[in-house]
Amino acid sequence: MRSSGKRRLIGALLAVAMVNGATCASAQTSTGSTADTSAQTGAVAASTQRGRSDTMLAGDVRRALVRTPGLNSMNIQVRVRSGIVTLTGSVPQHSQIARAGNAARSVRGVRAVTNRLTLRTGPGAGRRAASA
Repeated sequence: MRSSGKRRLIGALLAVAMVNGATCASAQTSTGSTADTSAQTGAVAASTQRGRSDTMLAGDVRRALVRTPGLNSMNIQVRVRSGIVTLTGSVPQHSQIARAGNAARSVRGVRAVTNRLTLRTGPGAGRRAASA
């Protein structure tokens, strides 16, 4: 029984040593500067704290826009950086600008929304797509 406990302890110590060695080796093989490494670490930590990547958030915001009743999202572009959503493009009706902003804000993980949507003017601006 005693030797079994010693083996477990030695195994655990070896595992910790291997993890530490792998971490050090990874840090030494990095070609970036110290500032680049700390910036990457900060970005990863921020992403982990939010629990969702900017790519995932962008997809979720696009889905929210498509599912929003009374919103024509065909000409809306979505960009996400550090959880902050920027909406650009145009919509045919003024009320849709606010609807799009509200839909983006409703997505879990979105920290803020910059709404730069404009009102589309000209022929066909107020037309709705025909329902099938």
